[in-house]
Amino acid sequence: MPHRNAPLSETGRLRLARCVVEERWPLRRAAERFQVSPTTAKRWADRYRTDGPAGMTDRSSRPHHSPARTSQRTERRVVKVRTLRRWGPARIAFLLGLNPATVHRVLTRYRLARLTHLDRATGRVIRRYEHEHPGDLVHVDIKKLGNIPDGGGHRVLGRHAGTRNRSAMPGVTRVRRGEPRLGYHYLHNAVDDHSRLAYTEILPDETKETATAFWSRPHTWFTAQGITVTRVLTDNGSCYRSQLWRDTLTTAGISHKRTRPYRPQTNGKVERYNRTMLDEWAYARPYRTETERREALPAWLHTYNHHRGHTALGGLPPTSRVPNLSGQYT
Repeated sequence: MPHRNAPLSETGRLRLARCVVEERWPLRRAAERFQVSPTTAKRWADRYRTDGPAGMTDRSSRPHHSPARTSQRTERRVVKVRTLRRWGPARIAFLLGLNPATVHRVLTRYRLARLTHLDRATGRVIRRYEHEHPGDLVHVDIKKLGNIPDGGGHRVLGRHAGTRNRSAMPGVTRVRRGEPRLGYHYLHNAVDDHSRLAYTEILPDETKETATAFWSRPHTWFTAQGITVTRVLTDNGSCYRSQLWRDTLTTAGISHKRTRPYRPQTNGKVERYNRTMLDEWAYARPYRTETERREALPAWLHTYNHHRGHTALGGLPPTSRVPNLSGQYT
């Protein structure tokens, strides 16, 4: 959009038109004075004669007729395939024999939501939410992760050497056709819904005793930051359906909510945190040992909470939504 006082802003167009229409300037002289072509000067002068000052505004460049536009029948087929199969433009174009760009324009014209905004199971637009205050809801989840054998796994050494190195791990058992089962550990995570402040521990299992004991530590940590937790959201894992977990939350005055079966997107904030953690910590560089990777977790977690910009927070870190958090400026 041009500057308000630029030569051919609405103000400049009005001055040009008045010079030609009211002061009887020749078109060439007016065009030279305002540094435009005579054709442009004539266009604005004609609009001024017809519409007055209101004619100096920009008009839509959309054509009155589009004879080459995709037929309504084809557009309906595109919309039907998108609605029923939830395919992207490329697959729809292949099925219907169209150009992917044409399919994309049709989907945009009908304002159909992006696939990333849809629930793949139902086709409904995902309703996003955010609680108003820190502690109103804390998402809790467990992520299973394979251990790295000493010397590195297949990401460092390649598939063949990594598998051989993994076979030498103590306690590894063979399960099928001579392939060893790699040992696992479990990432227990707690993420505040409002601030996205996260707490993570690496634990050996996901039993009810371990999960319940884990929750006591992030609960204490959130409380130390001035956050009062009132509700916890988990999936339907057996440890979260146990009486021990229920009684622990009830004693602390915390209500427990579980996601609907087969709908992990309800707990989407911690699921997205899991993915970020894998991309930026667990698989961020070729660790040579499991100990090396575990030692890198505290530094990454501090960066995530205190320094890493979050898109949902306008590019600010989670600590920006928790006043007076300890270590906020380190």
